[in-house]
Amino acid sequence: MRKLTLLSHVLLSAVLTVGLTGCDGGAKPNGSGEAGHSEEHDHDHPSEGPHHGALIELGEEEYHAELVHDDKAGSVTVYLLDSAAKQPVAIEAADLTINIKHDGNGSQFKLPAVGAAEGKASEFTSSDPALAEALDHEGAEATIVVSIEGKQFRGSVEHDHDDHDHDH
Repeated sequence: MRKLTLLSHVLLSAVLTVGLTGCDGGAKPNGSGEAGHSEEHDHDHPSEGPHHGALIELGEEEYHAELVHDDKAGSVTVYLLDSAAKQPVAIEAADLTINIKHDGNGSQFKLPAVGAAEGKASEFTSSDPALAEALDHEGAEATIVVSIEGKQFRGSVEHDHDDHDHDH
């Protein structure tokens, strides 16, 4: 009887531990600090932004940036979005920065704010052909750097050739 009681306490503790930690129970093994998720949970994590661009996580999903690379227009646009990557987030900034490393060399590009209302903008665009070329370069490491409400955020740009139309 004593073994059965001990076993029931151990099982109850295990069930409570799993139930209380839920989806936010651990970090990903890649060290990103992002909460671990199991296949069983149904969370809304979009794979692209509202403008059909690539999503970049800022912070621990505090915000997102959406990068739209339009070769036809010759532009690169970054939209700042909320934690769900659905609603625009306007910030007090004249520009945001994209840093790119390739073959041991670094480049920095400023994307000016577009349509700032009351000194705030959620859209930043560059028509610099060097930025578009650098983003397209195989092996390039790009990072978006932006300050939101006094806190600096960095997000890694994962280049996907399906995000925009261009020839290689």
